[in-house]
Amino acid sequence: MSTQPTTGTKTNSQFLALVILGTMFFAIGFALGINSYLIPLLNKALGISSGESYLVLAATFSAFLIFGYPASFVIKRIGYKRTMALSFLLFSIGFYLYIPSARLESLPLFLAASFLSGMGNTFLQATVNPYVTILGPMESAARRMSIMGIMNKLAWPVAPLFLALVIGKSVDHVKLSDTTLPFIIIIGVFIILGIISLFSPLPEVKAVGEDEESAADCPYAANKTSIWQFPHLLLGVLALFFYVGVETISLGTLVDYAESLDLPNPELYAWIAPVGLVVGYIAGIIFIPKYISQSKALLISSWVAIIGSFLVVLTPPEISIFFIVFIALGCALMWPALWPLAMTDLGRFTKAGSSLMVVAIVGGALIPTIYGFLKDFFGAQNAYWLALPLFLYILFYAVKGHKIRT
Repeated sequence: MSTQPTTGTKTNSQFLALVILGTMFFAIGFALGINSYLIPLLNKALGISSGESYLVLAATFSAFLIFGYPASFVIKRIGYKRTMALSFLLFSIGFYLYIPSARLESLPLFLAASFLSGMGNTFLQATVNPYVTILGPMESAARRMSIMGIMNKLAWPVAPLFLALVIGKSVDHVKLSDTTLPFIIIIGVFIILGIISLFSPLPEVKAVGEDEESAADCPYAANKTSIWQFPHLLLGVLALFFYVGVETISLGTLVDYAESLDLPNPELYAWIAPVGLVVGYIAGIIFIPKYISQSKALLISSWVAIIGSFLVVLTPPEISIFFIVFIALGCALMWPALWPLAMTDLGRFTKAGSSLMVVAIVGGALIPTIYGFLKDFFGAQNAYWLALPLFLYILFYAVKGHKIRT
């Protein structure tokens, strides 16, 4: 990968680019955080099971499976900035559909709205993640991604708190019709963000070897004919699939778990996971790459998450909810480390590789849905056992998987 953007971006312009991209990451987190408010709301308002209510997450993240790979062709065709603007348009259409969904109390309409929102998220993720990765030196990519991660994860709890503030009621007493005003406000903000992204001064960036004339600069990729010939990427895609799923569980189940434990003001517990994530991101900013490598950070994070998983399922329920912070702490540097480790040495396959990584975000659809049905059968606390084997695979990738080449 390139150590500098091909346009020769200077330090001040790079800082401005990171500010703009940070706003995009905040928007991604906010859009996903809306689901953590809707899940318990739909569970009560529509009288459906936990597994069925978690389908809103499945609908959101399933868009990554369908549109993740095609997103690379859209980016290649219209560029990064126009793709960002397109993503905010899709977000706005999806949020608008939530309004008639609430009025009609229709789960299928809610799922359609979540899917459209997921489409917007897919195109935005497909642009901002590779962009941040190749915006500067590859060895410090995890540091830049950690900064973006803080913006992203702080937005998760902001979404349910914003909805609660505008509605003026605890989630226990909210009716679906009460959500109209906050969604109108959200639509307006996202339209403004789309306009800003379209006219922003973001430079176009490319990886070393991405152009035909510079293909020789990336010898590992020079003789490859397919994206499927990069085992470290494919193993990384699976690791990212597991990571996104289990992190979504830690972020998206807190309000629901607090409510199942009959804790007062369950929406306030939405902060537990983001606190762990932000602490982890700050550690990444401080220690990577000066003190530890990206692979070492992934190794340490995997062990923290494994220990956290045991604490969540083995401690008393009213205490266990607070140990989710350790799962989140372990997850913090997984995204920043997995992207550069999997994207290294892809050369002209960089855009296709990043699109495969975006497809892996569908883990946020499947794994939390499995959690929801496990909760129905075994209870909320026991359902967290699901996280353990996923973290064990990520530990394998940190130790060996990212080193495999052909």
